[in-house]
Amino acid sequence: MSKKKSKLQIAQLEAQAAIDKTNEKIDELGKNTSNLYNQLTEIQASFDNIRNVPSDKKVEYEELKRVRLNWKQQAEKIEKDYKLAEAKNAGAGAAGAGVGVAVVTMGPTVAMGVATTFGVASTGTAISALSGAAATNAALAWLGGGALAAGGGGMAAGEAFLALAGPVGWAIAGVALLTSGVFLWITKNNQSHIESIFTSISNRDVRLYDLAIVELNERIARIVEESKQLSVAIKNIKTFGVDYNAMTEQQQYELGAYVNLMNSSTQLLVNPILGLQPKYTQEDFSKYINWSERKTDNYICEKYSAIIISLANFLYSIELIDRDKKLLWKTLRKNKKMLKSMDVSKKEFDMKIFDSIYEALAFKESLK
Repeated sequence: MSKKKSKLQIAQLEAQAAIDKTNEKIDELGKNTSNLYNQLTEIQASFDNIRNVPSDKKVEYEELKRVRLNWKQQAEKIEKDYKLAEAKNAGAGAAGAGVGVAVVTMGPTVAMGVATTFGVASTGTAISALSGAAATNAALAWLGGGALAAGGGGMAAGEAFLALAGPVGWAIAGVALLTSGVFLWITKNNQSHIESIFTSISNRDVRLYDLAIVELNERIARIVEESKQLSVAIKNIKTFGVDYNAMTEQQQYELGAYVNLMNSSTQLLVNPILGLQPKYTQEDFSKYINWSERKTDNYICEKYSAIIISLANFLYSIELIDRDKKLLWKTLRKNKKMLKSMDVSKKEFDMKIFDSIYEALAFKESLK
């Protein structure tokens, strides 16, 4: 007879299921963004063949072309980085240095889904608030938790601190890492409190993943619809001829509308899925640093900024009384794997760091 699962185990399973479903949607998003990119490339070629297009319209669609190419290059970089990490860490059974991602093959369409999900800045750098971590590695670490992992293997617990800095906390890897060896030293009563904290984190993430799935579905539906509109536009443009000045006023008007369509479709490629963005960002931390009433001293803020930002994401919207804050701090402090992954010693990981995390979160909340 199997042992009844605890609330924490149930919450972790639900969170993993939500991650799996989200990954499937990112895969589906990638397939649709690939099709959209191809349609945009084709309509761009049609515009390039037309002579005497007014300069303002030409400048606009040429800029859109630059944005799309930048997005494509970022997707290719994600795929390339993934394969390099996969080869480098094949012996350890992980792709992505130190993040514990199961070895899988990331194809171009999946990389496109990742590029759209996490967003691409105008410079070609993936948008991410992860302090000191490559955005592509962050994306790959998260993807390892679900459908893309070989056999659904998910992330390895021992090397996943990066996961704590992720879009919605990535509690599965974090909790697995945090709880390894935790219950060997705490009392039964304290164990109950710790389990309750980790359960709250997983439940929070389930809610956030569910919202992200809704957003992903909406984005996919819009991409499918605009791909259909682009297909019609491509057919129509071929009937207009190749000289703008020889076109009818109606045809010229339609070309202008198609530029607008290209613009909105391009935004569907490059705008990130907001529900999967970090809940506590580098920008949030910068505002906190400049807060005149901040109690945490500058040394802690500067030296441990990465830890503060990462754990602020992990503990985002998790309300704890002082006793439980201290208990969680002690739990982390006694976890050697956790400390190693954070690159901090037991002595360094002072309660002041933990206090700064909650002060930073409280300050962000006060700005709403």
